Amino acid sequence: MSPETNTREDRFSFKMMDTQPSGIRKFFDMIIGRDDIISLGVGEPDFPTPWCIREEAYYHLTQGHTSYTSNWGLIELRKGIADYMARYNMEYNPKNEILVTIGVSEAIDGILRSILNPGDEIIVCEPCYVSYQPLATLCDAKLVHLDTSVNGFYPTAEQIEAAITPKTKALMICSPSNPTGRMIPADELERIAEVVKKHQIWCLSDEVYCELVYDDHKHVSIGSFPGMKPYTVVLNGFSKAFAMTGWRIGYICAPAELLAQVVKLHGYSSICAPIMSQYGALEGLKTGASEVERMRVSYQQRRNLMYKAFTEMGLPCTEPEGAFYMFPDIRQTGLTSEQFATELIQNYQVAVVPGNVFGAGGEGFIRCCYATDINKIKIALDRIRQMVDAHRR
Repeated sequence: MSPETNTREDRFSFKMMDTQPSGIRKFFDMIIGRDDIISLGVGEPDFPTPWCIREEAYYHLTQGHTSYTSNWGLIELRKGIADYMARYNMEYNPKNEILVTIGVSEAIDGILRSILNPGDEIIVCEPCYVSYQPLATLCDAKLVHLDTSVNGFYPTAEQIEAAITPKTKALMICSPSNPTGRMIPADELERIAEVVKKHQIWCLSDEVYCELVYDDHKHVSIGSFPGMKPYTVVLNGFSKAFAMTGWRIGYICAPAELLAQVVKLHGYSSICAPIMSQYGALEGLKTGASEVERMRVSYQQRRNLMYKAFTEMGLPCTEPEGAFYMFPDIRQTGLTSEQFATELIQNYQVAVVPGNVFGAGGEGFIRCCYATDINKIKIALDRIRQMVDAHRR
């Protein structure tokens, strides 16, 4: 390539150049190589993948099952997912209403690119997972930021209806939520479903934490309400509940006519999810329930510990009903979210994620992940308490 070509201002996509790296990644980069840092930042189980899943994948490796699968994924896995969805009162045809993807992130990207046209509006309930906003922006869609902090960090039907315009194409929700751990109450979900049907928009429902719910709470999918199937896209996967983050295995349940569009992109960009991951996921659905429950109980114990500690140190915090995140309010320290997180790493060797990276309503909060060894959590909480006390004086 000639030097003259190197000076062109349009060598790269303008949209990609305008897209900012993940705000979470910035803080991860600060702790690389730092063994003295206790991280409450990574949204990843600290458990290894259950042995039954690893053993099944290993068996298929030894048998030489290392080929491509159908773009849609193994039919056995799709049937297993269909059976799993039936537990939540939803029926999907495994042949053309379930698509296996490379994690939920690919699923989100594929859905957004398959439904959004330039100028379409998508309502995003914030604070939210960091990929929703940039992926929608890359589709030339207009983001409508719905601040849920005014309701205790879950959206209401009234809020959503007020945000809908003739250009609204979709609504994005996540329950249990990343980063807050809040669940949308079933009665509120039912009201939201009525709004979605009234305006005939898509509802993209990220349910990847649906197995990680605590106390007497039960997961309810918005897709289970009468008449919602034509408007609902359920996004789910095995990363969180089954501790399979590195296996990159997710799925979409949606109307056949929509998945017919998504599978075209999936086929061109990814071909299929790794076959060993698919066999492992299928085994997880068959025999992994007890391991999922063991991990869930452990997360609940850690949640209780963390919630009690934040309450005692005077940081207001809503007790999460699900996922493995807590979102304490640090505004009394007089610091911004980024200032708090930066000082906590530099002076107290604890990593958290500043709330502002998750969008509207996140400023003044930090995300703390309790999918971390409980003894490390105790040490981290003591250090956070020291910092809070120092700023309280």
